[in-house]
Amino acid sequence: MTQYARSSSFKTALDSSPEANTEDDKTEDDVPLPKNYLWLTVISCFCPAYPINIVAFVFSIMSLNSYNNGDFEGSRRLGRNAKWVAIASIIIGLLIIGVSCAVHFTKAA
Repeated sequence: MTQYARSSSFKTALDSSPEANTEDDKTEDDVPLPKNYLWLTVISCFCPAYPINIVAFVFSIMSLNSYNNGDFEGSRRLGRNAKWVAIASIIIGLLIIGVSCAVHFTKAA
């Protein structure tokens, strides 16, 4: 039996040593926030493709929530989905605007 009792501060000092900190241990502070493309989905909400741009906005918010819950891969996947759905919404909205302008200005008076 040893004559010195182990204290928790000794163990804490060992745990915080540079040798104890490995590169493989990833915490929430180490993983950067993946892109959720919230700005792009908000811009796509101004296009007249309403069901599609709302889905993009929901994907973006779900990406942010997944990151906050610790699901980093799910957050990256949902952010990528939000980007592509927002791009599709913008393209469809521009097509709707172009077709409506073409129909309006080519009507015979």
